[in-house]
Amino acid sequence: MLSIAIDGPSGAGKSTISRLVSQKIGFIYVDTGALYRTIALYMLENGIDTADGDAVTANLGSISIETKHIDGMQRMFLNGRDVSDDIRRPELSLLASAVSAIPSVRAFLLETQRDFARKNNVIMDGRDIGTTVLPDADLKIYLTATAEDRANRRYLEQKEKGFDVDYDSILADINKRDYNDSHRAVSPLTKAPDAVLVDTTGNELEKSIRILHELIISELKLEK
Repeated sequence: MLSIAIDGPSGAGKSTISRLVSQKIGFIYVDTGALYRTIALYMLENGIDTADGDAVTANLGSISIETKHIDGMQRMFLNGRDVSDDIRRPELSLLASAVSAIPSVRAFLLETQRDFARKNNVIMDGRDIGTTVLPDADLKIYLTATAEDRANRRYLEQKEKGFDVDYDSILADINKRDYNDSHRAVSPLTKAPDAVLVDTTGNELEKSIRILHELIISELKLEK
């Protein structure tokens, strides 16, 4: 099985680009951020403070997470309920960042992520895929863009979905998440030494897809 690890900061387009490129090359796409968002949703719905590591840890035993790929799309199930849309609410971004900093949460999800890679050809994206989850991935990519560019993309996406958001708040959230993700004690966001750096600042989506597709085809010697 072949594995491609794509890491990078929040809002860099990892999920969208990875999903569309995976369809082109026939790989399974695994959005690991959705796993953390699902845990954050459980904590939010049950009134548990995501900053309280002990409380979060104590409740992990009540959580069952299942990932299904339906019509090429990853769907997340929390204790049997499809929460794929719920976890995309704007407030889940920082809550997911908070739970991802808790060592027990990362340990809880680590084997789930590695099991996907053992059984499938995967493109897996997240913050520590190339450094921790799949350190022996066949190809590692670090996908990034300026904070301002990422905030603008997130703003347009959320407005299109009907959320009441403003650019300045989104930029502040992205800067805060960047700091949290890169400064956490366990598996911080960082570029793996052997990862290929791809900066998508200013790119239209199709250009970024083309760049990653060509990179993967070239590096892994796949058929176009």
